[in-house]
Amino acid sequence: MTPPELSRRRVLTGALGVAALALTGCSGGGTGEERLRVAFATGGSRESLDPHVLPLYVDQARAKACFDTLTGWSQDMTPEPRLAESWESDATGRRWRIRLRAARFHDGSPLTADDVLATLARITDPATTAIAATLFRDLDAAASRAVSPTEVELVLTRPNTLFPLAWGAPGTEIVKAGTTSFDRPNGTGPFRLASFTPGGSTVYTASEDHWDGAPGVRELEFLPVDDEAARIGALLSGQVHYAHDLTPTGAARLGGEQRASALSAPASASQFLVMRVDRAPFSDPRLREAVRLGIDREELVRVVLLGRGRVGDDMFGQGLRYHPAGVGPVARDVARARALVTEAGAQGAAIELQTSGADPTFDAATALVARQLGEVGLRVTARPLPSSGYFRAIRQQGVFSQNSTGSLPIPDYIGRRMLTSTPTYDFTGYRSPEIDRLYYAAVATTDDAARTDAFARILGLLRAESGALVWGVRDWNVGVAAGLTGLEAARPNTFAWANFARARLG
Repeated sequence: MTPPELSRRRVLTGALGVAALALTGCSGGGTGEERLRVAFATGGSRESLDPHVLPLYVDQARAKACFDTLTGWSQDMTPEPRLAESWESDATGRRWRIRLRAARFHDGSPLTADDVLATLARITDPATTAIAATLFRDLDAAASRAVSPTEVELVLTRPNTLFPLAWGAPGTEIVKAGTTSFDRPNGTGPFRLASFTPGGSTVYTASEDHWDGAPGVRELEFLPVDDEAARIGALLSGQVHYAHDLTPTGAARLGGEQRASALSAPASASQFLVMRVDRAPFSDPRLREAVRLGIDREELVRVVLLGRGRVGDDMFGQGLRYHPAGVGPVARDVARARALVTEAGAQGAAIELQTSGADPTFDAATALVARQLGEVGLRVTARPLPSSGYFRAIRQQGVFSQNSTGSLPIPDYIGRRMLTSTPTYDFTGYRSPEIDRLYYAAVATTDDAARTDAFARILGLLRAESGALVWGVRDWNVGVAAGLTGLEAARPNTFAWANFARARLG
């Protein structure tokens, strides 16, 4: 039934019809206490279960249920063993030997070195359009080999002493050699696919013989609920046990609730304003500096995040390894910002700030930024774009936009997004050969002090020149029903995030 506080229209706009919710308790033969039901915003009728093409969080969570990766990212963004039981490299960081654990695919066949090589060949094939392809651009496929059925040697064309980080990135799930379709995915994960409807429900059953132990629930169902209010309503009414990606307001709503609560991972998602440095008006560095000085980061965190986060220092990765210590936020200077706007001849200039529902904080931040920049002489108006395809749109047509990024290891963030060879995430038009040079020096060295210094210099360049401002770092909030245990407050993209293998219903 529809939660009492939600209208039929509101539920339908969440991409989840009343009938679909009503059937979830009895579909597939599971009982209410045997089937864990989780609500995510989804991608609609064009969704697939290909684990290497994962544009949305729900895609990554479904892939995690069905597949495994060689490593997993811990909460401090270091690699932990998963399908790779252990690994070692030669002195140069170019040759890596991986020993695989005893694991089986859902069809009963054992995991082998050939599966790993076939997976990496698929990820690096341009036809796949895999999101992790850039992390393996230096893999020498011809030199890499299966040493034995349970041991694989990966060879790189240049040194990378941090290579195991790449093995745990989203979109690196290991698939069986010879896989050409994911209509019936065959993984080594804790759950087996039972049914999948693009834009609709996805049901998994427990893989009782999973190498890491049987899951704590017999069935797992992903339900599409795009609207946050509908996710919370479904959680409080008992229709789902887990609601993904809640705004600070949504998390606060669960405070004091007996039926559900919020799990919050502190400072886990970076909130950006991005300006194209190669397009007017922000090709003028004076206007970029005016925006930097004109926004009030403390007010944004207080109002938009309700204090559930930290003031940003315009660098990605606050609180993570390799983020430089002692870098504070930029202090607001209205007078200087106004002077820069005047100097650039832009007093009263009309500028559109692109926003969407792709991130639950974008709209509130847009309204506040527009007011703040109005005080320095810029006339900012919101330009809403559809959530579907939003990030592609701002990459292709953006001038001034909202952006957000969940937690990633800083080497992954730079290697996947900030090099001249990685245009997929180019939201500002800024590329620097110096960043390339510093990055490759950082991953090649075994001297951690030198590596830390190189990454600090990269982040400093991005802060000063890239047109991307991290105004805040918000907590990552999910809602869980009373009686649901086995989940932890985890940073997005880590192994523990959206991992339902240890979840139990009380």
